[in-house]
Amino acid sequence: MIPVDVFLVFITASVALGLAPGPDNIFVLTQSALNGRKAGILITLGLCTGLIVHTAAVALGVAAIFQTSEIAFTGLKILGAVYLVYIAFLAFKASATNIDQSVAEIAPGQLYIRGIIMNITNPKVAIFFLAFLPQFSDPARGSVTIQILAFGGLFIVCAFMVMGSIAWFSGFLGDWLKTSDKAQIIMNRIAGTIFIGLALRLMLTER
Repeated sequence: MIPVDVFLVFITASVALGLAPGPDNIFVLTQSALNGRKAGILITLGLCTGLIVHTAAVALGVAAIFQTSEIAFTGLKILGAVYLVYIAFLAFKASATNIDQSVAEIAPGQLYIRGIIMNITNPKVAIFFLAFLPQFSDPARGSVTIQILAFGGLFIVCAFMVMGSIAWFSGFLGDWLKTSDKAQIIMNRIAGTIFIGLALRLMLTER
């Protein structure tokens, strides 16, 4: 049983961390603005699924590999950066289009997978979970593995609420983009630039 004070501190910290500007939030914001609220929610679900992978990795001790192995860490960084550059390429070459039609053309599964890839190819998330979740676990309360899984689940709920809200409110920007072809093109260029920046940031990340 998690003490109430520990629970409240963890929830507060998780929400605060979720609100802090970062690659996931920026990704949800830009994709929601360009492709609508539905796209943003689907990507949010994908990102949260990625968090499930990271939680399981920490609980099983796998994430420690990325903290101690330079090769594993660098390999995951490269995969993540390449994917971000690919998404940036798609944004740069995109022309103005009907946003409602554009969303319909992107399969829900594709949006969902896009969120998963974005999250699991960021080694910083694995290391963050490795450092963050165990702080709230106490062997005196029972299985540490179960506690980490429980805290990971709570963090995912908080992350979904935060990123889901970002996706929803970013949709208002998407409503405006529907009325302006020029605005869509500019937004695509801005999104592409942001993705390139995120790729560079990821490549410069150190353990």
